[in-house]
Amino acid sequence: MIVTMIVVCEVGFWVLLAAGLGARYLLRMPRLGAGLLLCEPLLEVLLLVVSAIDLKNGAEPSWRHGLAAIYIGYTVGHGHRTVKWLDGHAAHRFGGAPPPAKPPRYGMARARHEGAIWLGTLIAGSVASALLLAAVWYVGDAGDTAKLEASIGGVWRAVGIHGLIALSYSVWPKKAPEGGAEKAPEGGAEKASEAGAEKASALPARDPEHVPDLLVGHPRKDEEQV
Repeated sequence: MIVTMIVVCEVGFWVLLAAGLGARYLLRMPRLGAGLLLCEPLLEVLLLVVSAIDLKNGAEPSWRHGLAAIYIGYTVGHGHRTVKWLDGHAAHRFGGAPPPAKPPRYGMARARHEGAIWLGTLIAGSVASALLLAAVWYVGDAGDTAKLEASIGGVWRAVGIHGLIALSYSVWPKKAPEGGAEKAPEGGAEKASEAGAEKASALPARDPEHVPDLLVGHPRKDEEQV
């Protein structure tokens, strides 16, 4: 029953997410879309209630209950970031917004990005551990809670491994390849911005005077003197 509820909640998460983004950008109904997205935490509440009822009815604590707690913790720690990432791409694809910024790939900026993701894992581990400890307390001496306690250990091993991976980006920062796309052109940031402006000249302008120079052409020197 618990595993079935986890599958139902996972499917429901993506269905609500798709429905919310579709209502927001395809149907142009942002309030309805926001309402559908706000319903997603109810799935975690439902799973928590079903797990508690299952234990209350005398079910033997097992890895299934541990998995339910881990799923809820992961959703709390990383669900918002996932929704934000998908919302940015949907806004770009269907709402005319600029493309979302890509995460940094090199240097300390990449290390900070990986550290922020690890903080989500830390929150997920804390929430899952709190739920598992609550389940252990709820069951008490009436049942075997060894598997629930083992799940707590597994959660923090995963948090620790992820933390070491994130820390490695600070100890050994990844360097950008020389001559790569991220290397600024000669002449500094000013020339880089000018180059970017010329590349953006293919964008349409609302008023003729705002049309980029690349579309209308640069005036000749003899025309400037007239």
